[in-house]
Amino acid sequence: MKTIAIAIALAAAPLLSAPTLAGPFDKGNIEEGKVTHEEKCNGCHAGKFGGDGSKIYTRADRRVKTPSGLSQMITTCNAMLGNNLFPEDELHLAAYLNNQYYKFK
Repeated sequence: MKTIAIAIALAAAPLLSAPTLAGPFDKGNIEEGKVTHEEKCNGCHAGKFGGDGSKIYTRADRRVKTPSGLSQMITTCNAMLGNNLFPEDELHLAAYLNNQYYKFK
């Protein structure tokens, strides 16, 4: 009986010793976020920063520095512009922006 318990513990050890850390927006759909970005965000950003609007994400003095900051900024923009995005839309958008620009872990 003791041998069986040791064998089970040894077999389970790799599962217990290497936790998998999820990214901050892993439950978001990047493709849906990309579509939302193109439809709801890109026009405003292009108007303010020129070109395709991506300078807002790549400039040296960008405001977003953390995953929670990104979520907060998306919620703020959504409210200010009256985009009426659902929380899951905001999550998809955050997943896209994180994948494309921010690379938060």
